[in-house]
Amino acid sequence: MPFAFRHQPLKGLYLTYQLITTLLIRFPIWVLLSLPSPLRPRKTWTFKRSFLLRLLRHFTETANQTGSFTKTPNHLAITPGDGVNGVWVGAANHLVTGDLKIWAKVANVESIRVPGYWTHKKGSSIKVGSAPQPDEKIVYHLHGGAYIRLSAHPKDFTAPVAMGILQAVDPVTRVFAVEYRLASGKPFKIAHPFPTQLLDALAGYNYLVNVVGFTPENIIVVGDSAGGNLVQALVRYLTEYHGTTDVPVPGPPGALVLVSPWVDAGMSHDSLPTGSAKKFLTSDYVGSPDGGIPYAKNAFTGPHGMGAAETNPYISPASLHPGLVVDFKKFPRTFIIAGGAEVLFDSIKTFKDRMAADLGEGNGVKPDEGKVRYYEAPDAIHDYLAFPWHEPERTDTLKAINEWVKQA
Repeated sequence: MPFAFRHQPLKGLYLTYQLITTLLIRFPIWVLLSLPSPLRPRKTWTFKRSFLLRLLRHFTETANQTGSFTKTPNHLAITPGDGVNGVWVGAANHLVTGDLKIWAKVANVESIRVPGYWTHKKGSSIKVGSAPQPDEKIVYHLHGGAYIRLSAHPKDFTAPVAMGILQAVDPVTRVFAVEYRLASGKPFKIAHPFPTQLLDALAGYNYLVNVVGFTPENIIVVGDSAGGNLVQALVRYLTEYHGTTDVPVPGPPGALVLVSPWVDAGMSHDSLPTGSAKKFLTSDYVGSPDGGIPYAKNAFTGPHGMGAAETNPYISPASLHPGLVVDFKKFPRTFIIAGGAEVLFDSIKTFKDRMAADLGEGNGVKPDEGKVRYYEAPDAIHDYLAFPWHEPERTDTLKAINEWVKQA
């Protein structure tokens, strides 16, 4: 059962037990298992990667039993820090219409004020929240964490994704990330199910366009893992409702970068007997059968039920369910990244194939070459851009993103 040790003093006792047994027992075993290449999760991996993967997986599984180890920044306050530039993002209820309005009513949620964080490229003299420079491109980052954990704060776990792109992509001088509300379900208080995160992402996008003054064409929306899911939901909403109603929904961004996107929150890919969801469990740190992912799916879908995770394109655009109707014909050029050792590999390929069928696969430079660029790192784990030690794949991928952005 997930989060069985969430309460004190059991939480403290359990973490102490895990620490002691990890130092005295697991570490030596992991070292022995990581030394000979045939015993590594991938024979091509180094000792370091094999050891760190086992450590990361154990850390994730422990968190699934206790909840967060430390206090994480959330939507209730701007969390200060050295070099942290936080601002408040106003609610965007005036932009909510159509199905989004219906889903919000079902979930009893609405758009509210949430924090956002600016990060500037080293050496930049641009002031926080200032109007864009001529032809300036900006990264709007939506972080991962299965919709139930982590933060947009620039010191958080997935921050290296956006920070890496900021430093590697020449035309980009700053990043903005919105602190969307996290979902929770039993045994915790039920709160913030879908479409809460979409409302917050819309508010952040509205802030960039209508407050700061960026033209949509100069915004590159980046999302990793669940953030990749949220990016496609946001863009789906913008493309469906921009200019089609009296509600002033902004136009879609100029480009998307999706890093290991979680694009099937249902069971269609998980149930494939020889699929990556089962085949790559030993070479990834997510997807273990300890209840973490099922909890996230239930907390996120909330009152809409798991049926919505099979047939709603805003939630699962890669679902294999025959009742799903989805297309990407109005989407902008998109860079999709997959790790060849991650459990989400199959669903990401399904997602890529569907986008490419509508937009064409290529480098996005010429119309006949398509707008979808797919980048696969054969031995990489889920969301590998978040890990500075995951080399050379991380650096190679960032270089490829830089070239792709400059080609537009």
